[in-house]
Amino acid sequence: MLLSLQNVSIHFGALKAVDGVSLQVAEGERVAILGPNGAGKTTLFNAITGMTPATGGQVLLQGQDITRATPDARAHGGIARTFQITNLFFGLSIEENLLLATRGLAKSRWAFWRSGDAMGDERSIVDSALARCHLEAKRHLLVKEISYGEQRQLELAMSLTSSPRLLLLDEPAAGLSPAERVVMAEVIRGLPKTLSLILIEHDIDLALGLVDRVVCMYQGAVLVEGRPDEIRGNPQVQEIYLGRPRGA
Repeated sequence: MLLSLQNVSIHFGALKAVDGVSLQVAEGERVAILGPNGAGKTTLFNAITGMTPATGGQVLLQGQDITRATPDARAHGGIARTFQITNLFFGLSIEENLLLATRGLAKSRWAFWRSGDAMGDERSIVDSALARCHLEAKRHLLVKEISYGEQRQLELAMSLTSSPRLLLLDEPAAGLSPAERVVMAEVIRGLPKTLSLILIEHDIDLALGLVDRVVCMYQGAVLVEGRPDEIRGNPQVQEIYLGRPRGA
């Protein structure tokens, strides 16, 4: 098993943002985490990536306990993520943003002199990320000159430069037009089949068309999980998305 969460909790005082979540993700598996605002989805991502330490439980990566590991150590271990809000260098080109991302995890990132082989490896990684995210033709454009949808594609491309084993996508289609959502869905479908993926997305139809399994969270805990076809008609999922009080 690539990722295993065992009874993971994150408490902020009396607030239980994540409340005893257990989840397993296999090699190459694609999982969607659904739920209304405040369900604890992004906080769970923060527990997986180490941005918010877990209050309780364990996070295991290929059987190794990384519950107390730093975000940097987890990135080196093969975990990458995108965020709800883009955080790019708008005065640099698409290609330059990708080169910076590529060097960020390199052992020689502080070296002033770089070998030709190292530069060649970086270019190869950048070229691959550009191709996967449909940005090859715009590689020399400044980020401030491209559309918001293309900025989201660039952020995803930057996450791929570390050659992750597990990729966490936090609302990749948020704020996109219908046409841009189609492109983003194509990019996600085209990711390597060996890459494990966890996706947070409020567009349920988009999410269900991209994953093998769905986990629905409510008030910090797992409410229900199953295949996309099982979740689509699940009355509990419909209930929380329609906003009716549970048990009413």
